[in-house]
Amino acid sequence: MTEPLHAVSYFDATCRGLGKAIGLKGFWMGYLAARTAPLGAVSAPPATELLGVFAPAMIARALPAAWDVVGPERVLDARARCAADALRAADPAVEASVTKVASALRAMVDDAPRAARPLFAANQALCDRADPVEDLWQLATALREFRGDAHLSVLAEHELDGCESLVLAVACGLVPEESMRQDRGWTEEEWTAATARLRSRGLVDSQGAATTRGAAERTEIEQRTDDLAARLLRPLSTAQTDQLLRDLKPVTHRVLATKLLPFPNPIGLPPPPASSRHIDGRNVGRGALD
Repeated sequence: MTEPLHAVSYFDATCRGLGKAIGLKGFWMGYLAARTAPLGAVSAPPATELLGVFAPAMIARALPAAWDVVGPERVLDARARCAADALRAADPAVEASVTKVASALRAMVDDAPRAARPLFAANQALCDRADPVEDLWQLATALREFRGDAHLSVLAEHELDGCESLVLAVACGLVPEESMRQDRGWTEEEWTAATARLRSRGLVDSQGAATTRGAAERTEIEQRTDDLAARLLRPLSTAQTDQLLRDLKPVTHRVLATKLLPFPNPIGLPPPPASSRHIDGRNVGRGALD
């Protein structure tokens, strides 16, 4: 339910132009700097492993070159301000929602374990911004990165590398191929090679579509990721979880009503009927691809 709040930073026009606004070369250099800035001036090799599904060559073009232009602290402040502006534009009443949901979201973030969750841990440390809407966005971002860290762990358990995981997601019809391959920086040759590896494992057929086994494996990956992400709800009772969802629903729906977030989209965010489905006290639901 918090994913649309986080995702405005990818689709709002001003947020998309943030990289150029702070002196970087464009959206993707800004995106990679913003995703990794909570960890400091990280270099390309660790960033590649932390982000998981981006081509190493794409990350190497952006990092560490971005840090020669702008420091991580400035990137962090700029991304939070921009995201808060986008949320206020989408929902002028968003601050009232913050009052209702911040306590529960903070309890989830504060209680969640940091071990083996590097992007979550780095973002968790940032969840104390003076501006309430910036803080709402940062809390939603920390929750998103918790699930993202879990997702990469599950992909590793299934022995899927970054490109293979995207090919399988496309084969299952979860995301569009062209934008997914290009947006994550994979060449046609790398994509073809990953498809061949999945075919040899019986996960995709000769046409690149998911086999029954491949579809089942992808479903298992999502379920296992959900199971790990459900840890976030441990500090909340079932009643508190239900109340949080009720309080989040209006602001989330107002963001979705702006049509700011496209469907389908390259982050794998499901359309409104799926994203607003009931979630019980042990299931945080499907989030985005990393």
